[in-house]
Amino acid sequence: MSNAFEVNFDGLVGPTHNYSGLSYGNVASTGNQNAASNPKLAAKQGLAKMKALHDLGFKQGVLAPHERPDVASLRLLGFGGSDAQVIARAAKEAPAILAAATSASCMWTANAATVSPSGDTADGRVHFTPANLNNKFHRSIEHPTTRRILQAMFADESRFAVHPALPAQMHFGDEGAANHTRFCHEYDGAGVEFFVFGAAAFDSRYPKPARFPARQTLEACQAVARLHGLKEAGVVYAQQDPDTIDAGVFHNDVISVGNRNVLFHHEKSFLHQAEVLAELDRKLAAAGGNFIAIEVPLAEVSVEEAVKSYLFNSQLLSKPDGKMIIVVPEECRNIERVWTYLQKMSSAGGPIDEVRVFDLKQSMQNGGGPACLRLRVALSAAEIAAVNPNVMMSDALFGTLNAWVDRHYRDRLSPDDLADPQLLVECRTALDELSGILALGSVYPFQMV
Repeated sequence: MSNAFEVNFDGLVGPTHNYSGLSYGNVASTGNQNAASNPKLAAKQGLAKMKALHDLGFKQGVLAPHERPDVASLRLLGFGGSDAQVIARAAKEAPAILAAATSASCMWTANAATVSPSGDTADGRVHFTPANLNNKFHRSIEHPTTRRILQAMFADESRFAVHPALPAQMHFGDEGAANHTRFCHEYDGAGVEFFVFGAAAFDSRYPKPARFPARQTLEACQAVARLHGLKEAGVVYAQQDPDTIDAGVFHNDVISVGNRNVLFHHEKSFLHQAEVLAELDRKLAAAGGNFIAIEVPLAEVSVEEAVKSYLFNSQLLSKPDGKMIIVVPEECRNIERVWTYLQKMSSAGGPIDEVRVFDLKQSMQNGGGPACLRLRVALSAAEIAAVNPNVMMSDALFGTLNAWVDRHYRDRLSPDDLADPQLLVECRTALDELSGILALGSVYPFQMV
């Protein structure tokens, strides 16, 4: 029996969680613009999911939020004075930029990095490349802090390699694990890494979406594969269907999800879908696995229903009996055809035989479901032992973090509240305490002054 596991590291929602509608191409994000948010409830909903999966026996960790508003970025854009004066001037002269600098979007840690387990890499280490998230300003400022946090969590350089992000330029637009899935027979064995891109920057033969941006490039995928030392026999590249991107599928994890040897996907996920599935089947077989594709027909669930419900922005988790749980948001139960499909699939005798529903409305209203909230890292038992133990979920940590949220988070945040300089003070106070709880050291700019 394999002594390796897939660990989910969920993003802890930050104190400035708000609905500014910043993510063009993400229908839920733009559709809820200017609504009041509840940061305290958002953080507690995320923690409840982490704890529930921990209680079911799955290995679960926590990724810390970032300092917001990002005053350093505002200073780079010409807003001067004290921190309070910078915020006041940005609020008066460029409220949209202030909203971007205050976003809590790092909570969606599927975009934090791309991860290659040690079974796939040339040097036998687990490799992380933080995503540059170059397509959106509010996300492009995340990767330096993300890298410091990952280095504090995975500090043993004999087992882990945390690379810098790719060049922050459109040709190498990288959105992290939201466009990356790994298939394998056992988590610590050789696998097949599946990179999905929206467009090619240097090759005009590839089509592009017409309405919404293609955030991930083929060139970024290829660069990450090189950095991680992946073999050609263990890599598959696929292009998203451009029409599906234009329907609101801004990342691959909105239209497909994989785990171990199973790909759960929509009929309209990829260009040349039959060829993509055949290549995955062939390469996984060579690695000792048996590839299973579960394709949801367009006739049963439309792309629009998939986007609205976030059916595919779900988590697939392997149980000890070899079957899988699918973790979905409450919205799936509220859309009749989606719920009907899930009930049929889970009772059909296939690999996915259990559905777990979670209320993640605060995240969902900003366009992030269960899969967005977690970064998957396949680790051997020895590698897990080398991870910073303070970031691993436990009964004690769950209680500590809930109490921390109660002390520091507001239960209502409106667009006008972003101009309040006290919000920065509250965020820094909370994060200073959190970095001690999680034993991260000085990872935030305000701690390094």
